[in-house]
Amino acid sequence: MSEQNPVLTPSQLNTLARDLLESAFPLVWVEGELGNITRPGSGHLYFTLKDARAQVRCAMFRPKSQWLKFVPREGLKVLGRGRLTLYEARGDYQLVFDHLEEAGEGALRRAFEALKAKLEAEGLFDIARKRPLPAYVQRLAVITSPTGAAVRDVLSVLARRLPLLEVDILPSLVQGESAAAQIADLLRRAGASGRYDAVLLARGGGSLEDLWAFNDERLVRAIAASPVPVVSAVGHETDFTLADFVADVRAPTPSVAAELLVPDRRDLEARVRALASRVQGVQRQHLRQAMQRADRAVLRLQAQSPQSRLHLLRQRQGELLRRLQAVWRARLQQQRAHLRRADAVLRAHHPARRLAQLHARLQRLQARPQAAIARNLQRDALQLRALARSLEACSPLATVARGYSILTRVDDGQLVQSVAQVAPGQRLQARVRDGVLSLSVDAAIPDGPAKAPGHATP
Repeated sequence: MSEQNPVLTPSQLNTLARDLLESAFPLVWVEGELGNITRPGSGHLYFTLKDARAQVRCAMFRPKSQWLKFVPREGLKVLGRGRLTLYEARGDYQLVFDHLEEAGEGALRRAFEALKAKLEAEGLFDIARKRPLPAYVQRLAVITSPTGAAVRDVLSVLARRLPLLEVDILPSLVQGESAAAQIADLLRRAGASGRYDAVLLARGGGSLEDLWAFNDERLVRAIAASPVPVVSAVGHETDFTLADFVADVRAPTPSVAAELLVPDRRDLEARVRALASRVQGVQRQHLRQAMQRADRAVLRLQAQSPQSRLHLLRQRQGELLRRLQAVWRARLQQQRAHLRRADAVLRAHHPARRLAQLHARLQRLQARPQAAIARNLQRDALQLRALARSLEACSPLATVARGYSILTRVDDGQLVQSVAQVAPGQRLQARVRDGVLSLSVDAAIPDGPAKAPGHATP
C-alpha cells in the first residue's frame, strides 16, 4: 500500500466518521414519530424517529430524559433538538437529544428560541441591568387573573407572612391573544403611578401555548422598561417564559414569589425587638455620656467661678502658713537646743569655776598634817616604785621614760603608728615622760632618703 492510502482499523474509521459528523452537523431540530422505545435501569431513553420513508436511531441520556413533560409512547409525534454522532460500537450513526417535546408545540418552540436569541443579543436578559428587590415592600401590585388559583396562593402567603402589606390586584387576562397587550398596559400604568414598590406577574402552570402571552415581545420590552422591580412567577418550576428571563427576579411558583417579596412577620417582630433593644441600649449609653459630660461641665464651672478660686487660694494660703509656722517652730527648737548645749559647755569651762575648784583643793591639802603627808608620800612612793618595777617590763611608760612618746588621735583615741594614719591639720596627743602634749599636724611625710623629717606643733 502507498503512503497516500494508509490502512485504517474499524475503530479509527469510526472515529474519523464521528468527528466528521459532529463537526459538519451541530445542533439540529428533527421532527418524527417515536418507535422502538426502551428505558433500561440506567435511566437513559433509547428510541427511533421515523417518517414514511426512513428512520434514525436516537438516545436521550438520563440527566435530560428525567425532565420530559410528557410520557414517550409508540407512534407519538415529537420535535427534538440534538446533535448527530456515531455509535462506534456498532458503527451506526445516531441522534443524541438534549430537548424533546410533542410535535404540536414545535412551531411555538422555534418562534420562542428565535425571539429569545434576538432579545438576548440586545442585552435585555443581562444580569447587570436587573435591579434588586426593596428590603421592605410596602405596596405591591399583582397582575394576574382574579379568579385563578395563583392569586389565591399569593394572597394566602402574603396574609400569613405580612398582614400589614398593601396589595392591589390588577385583574388581567393571562391567556389568549389580547392577554399580552393587557398585561403590558397594566404594567406601564403601575410603574407610572409611583404607588408601588414592586410588581408581581403571576400565573399557574400550563402548556407552552397556554403560557404564550408571557413570550410576547411587547410584554417583554414593557417589563424591561418598568421603573419598578418586576417579579415573574409564571407556570411551574420547570416552565420558562421570556418574561422570566427579562424580569428582575424569577420565582418558580407564585407562592415562592410571595415569600421572596415579603419577610415573615415573626422574623420582622424579632428584628424589631432586637432593634428596639439596641436603640434603648444606645439611648441609655448616650444618656450616661451626656450626664457625665454635664457633671464634668458643672465641676469645671464650679472650679472656674471666683468663689471657688478664692476658696482654693484661701486653702492654699492656710496650708502654706501652717507649713511656715511648723518650719519656724522646728528652727526655733533647734536654736534653743544649740544654745543650751553651748551654755553648758561654757559653764563647764568658766575660769572662775575652775579657780574655785583649785582653791578648795588647796585648802584641803593644807589642812593635812605634814607627817601624814610625808608618810603617805613615802608609802606611795614605795608602792609606786614597786608597781613601776613590776610593770616596767610591759608598760609603755618605761619607753616613754627613756625619751619616747605615745601618739594618739584626739577624735577617736586611736594609736598612731604610721604617717598614713594622720592628715594635715589633724589634732593629736603625745604622751611623754612627765605629761601629755596637744599637737596639730602640719604635714605627714613618709621616711625616705630625700625627705625631710616630719614635725608637729603644739
